[in-house]
Amino acid sequence: MSGFSTQWLALREPADLRARNTALADDLRTRLGDVSPLRVVDIGAGTGANLRATAPLLGPQQSWRLLDHDPALLAQAALALADWADSSADDAGQLTLEKDGLHIAVELVQVDLAAHPEAVRAGDPHLITASAFFDLVSAPWIERFADAVVAAGATFFTVLTCDGRDLWTPPHEADAAVAAAFRADQGRDKGFGAGAGDAATDLLLHALHQRGYEAHARESPWLLEAADPGDAALIAALATGTAAAAEETGQVLHSRLEAWRAARIAATHCRIGHMDLLAAPKRG
Repeated sequence: MSGFSTQWLALREPADLRARNTALADDLRTRLGDVSPLRVVDIGAGTGANLRATAPLLGPQQSWRLLDHDPALLAQAALALADWADSSADDAGQLTLEKDGLHIAVELVQVDLAAHPEAVRAGDPHLITASAFFDLVSAPWIERFADAVVAAGATFFTVLTCDGRDLWTPPHEADAAVAAAFRADQGRDKGFGAGAGDAATDLLLHALHQRGYEAHARESPWLLEAADPGDAALIAALATGTAAAAEETGQVLHSRLEAWRAARIAATHCRIGHMDLLAAPKRG
């Protein structure tokens, strides 16, 4: 699976950072903040935004393996992480970053996670993490992934999984129709089987509980205001992308979608629902 542009990932990163659930982030810090050196696997890593947001919660010595199917995104991750760090070194694709007192080793790995979810176990990670990933995968793939997490005995932390609870202001008469068409598009196979979409967090919770993990999910919505230039650009991109995905289903007339898209680009604010989840082996 690929197809996510670096422009889209950069546009959403500030909103993602604001939206992350602080209670779960604090729980992660409590659980793993004293583990050093800490081994982390980041799946569907894209341009490294999840590392940039999560590393400050963790200990001073960290080793990250960034897994993605798209080599262009991994190449961009190397550049973006070097730019983010206070200092960096690149030895044949092995990055060493220094940031605010953290020493972070980074390995960039191209892998087909759809075929090989067990790849998350390589390197004996303490933490397996992801951002904006699980609504794209299938229910059977989530079961296979949960097996891999439990076999590793790792803590699992994922953020910004779509939950479908979106609200645009002001309302528009086509909101329900477009939302239904967008959910149908989410269910398409994106390389992992039929997409779990809004059900992904519940599927993860069930799979992990069934395997003896304790797991908790909390809301992490985008709260976007058109008065903010960065948010306004994200609102416009969301409106265009949502309309395009809805049109792929053929469920909504093109003229109606165009009217909805124009109205949504002009929206004053919107709430885009997400969930964060933290899971770990039961204590004792």
